[in-house]
Amino acid sequence: MRVFNRNRCLRGIAAIASISLATGCSLFSDGGDEDQGPIVVGTTSAPSTLDPAASWDGSWELFRNVYQTLLSYPDGATTPQPDAAEECAFTDTTNRTYRCELRGGLKFSDGGKLDAEAVKHSVDRILKIKAGPHGLLGSLDRVETKGDQEVVFHLKTADATFPFVLATPALSIVDPDTYPADELHEDNGRIEGSGPYTLESYSENDKAELVRNENYKGPAERHNDAVTIRYFQDSSAMVKALRDKTIDVTYRGLAADDIVDLQSKDADEDLQLVEGTGTDISYLVFNPEDPWAGKPAVRKAVAQIVDRAAIAHKIYKDTVDPLYSMVPTGLTGHTTGFFDSFGDPDPDKARKILTDAGIDEPVPLELWYTTDRYGSETAVMFKELKRELDASGLFEVTLKSRPWKTYVEGYQNGEYPVFGRGWFPDFPDPDNFVAPFVGEENALGTPYPAPEITGVLLPRSRRESDRGRVVRDFEEAQEILVKDARLLPLWQGRQYIAASEEISGGAQALDPSTIMMMWELQRKTSW
Repeated sequence: MRVFNRNRCLRGIAAIASISLATGCSLFSDGGDEDQGPIVVGTTSAPSTLDPAASWDGSWELFRNVYQTLLSYPDGATTPQPDAAEECAFTDTTNRTYRCELRGGLKFSDGGKLDAEAVKHSVDRILKIKAGPHGLLGSLDRVETKGDQEVVFHLKTADATFPFVLATPALSIVDPDTYPADELHEDNGRIEGSGPYTLESYSENDKAELVRNENYKGPAERHNDAVTIRYFQDSSAMVKALRDKTIDVTYRGLAADDIVDLQSKDADEDLQLVEGTGTDISYLVFNPEDPWAGKPAVRKAVAQIVDRAAIAHKIYKDTVDPLYSMVPTGLTGHTTGFFDSFGDPDPDKARKILTDAGIDEPVPLELWYTTDRYGSETAVMFKELKRELDASGLFEVTLKSRPWKTYVEGYQNGEYPVFGRGWFPDFPDPDNFVAPFVGEENALGTPYPAPEITGVLLPRSRRESDRGRVVRDFEEAQEILVKDARLLPLWQGRQYIAASEEISGGAQALDPSTIMMMWELQRKTSW
């Protein structure tokens, strides 16, 4: 990670990989912030629900801090490590039986017992309710308990990624006395979890107040006693609050203009910006049922024209990077398949693709995007896509948009010819950038039968516990994705945290799925 800080005391160490201090500039607090109040974190990603069984979105950011999972990513780990569990492992050579032994003495925040039955209840209700993260458990057959401390997961097929699934906040452990087995928990602003914090109060789309959970037993070392999360509608309001010192940290949702401003030499001297590698991606989806988007030649012509470098530079001010495969840079199986096949943007090559397919007239194409999900640059990016495609003379593009809630309903109902999506990974493995988007039932609501991927490559890769040995499987999968051009990757994001100079721990606070672990944030006692 890189750190940008305009304070003279930190300029000499601005390239280090964490928010830190030059010797003599200040002292860290030892975990007690009670005299200075809670650390206040701003974000544009508000929860859509307080029930893990309903969430496959940004709600996970709150869940990570108030619930526990069997596994998580403590201390900078990149593979799942025990959390509520004392130990977990596959007990067979086929990666189909996974056993976890719980820590002793686990309790929910209200003092209720957390045992193996609570774990089974939490997983079974996801399967019964069939909302939100149900799709993550496609390989699970059944859950078995053996006494109070042992849980055994029996899988339908080999799945070496199952530990990663257990580490997602979707698999948060909930109290059977509070969360019904076959319906969602009422969102009444209360959560009974066993995580590092308890949810003291919650106001939808406004704020969540977290305080230390005295019953917590787990790997997290809390460097503060309380955190308040404030939810903002846009980046400008969030950054203004940071400059006005009404919040201490910003997380997720910084706009490109604000990032560039914070990086500039004229930026506030008492603010710092932490930059890290991200694995979130932006991409286009083509509906195969649409008379135009369903034609391979049309999709490939679009792929031949789209200028990712221009989008990254002009729209996002180089705060994102062009992406040429669905698997992002930094993960096993990343390729540059779309660049290798299509090269630089070339309208003449696109014209030949269309004419060879018997298409001689401009193609009418609708491009859809959401107005309130992926940042203020989204609308500008789609205007740039329209400009590029229209300028080629090969397309006549119409732009349309909806707020996220109705937008999701639209693409799940197959209403959009071409639509934009973003993807924040459930877990840091190439499987999670391929599997959710293929098959008859997928996360996009547009069936994508890809039998070689779903029937051969994914099952074969999931038999391999050493994820470094699945490179060829995902290279082959992406060759198919490029050939079909049903999904068109555009860019890969970076992670940015802006903070007051009085706050440390920002660089350590993001887990591999870029969820903030609030307990890593720390206030310095003096400056």
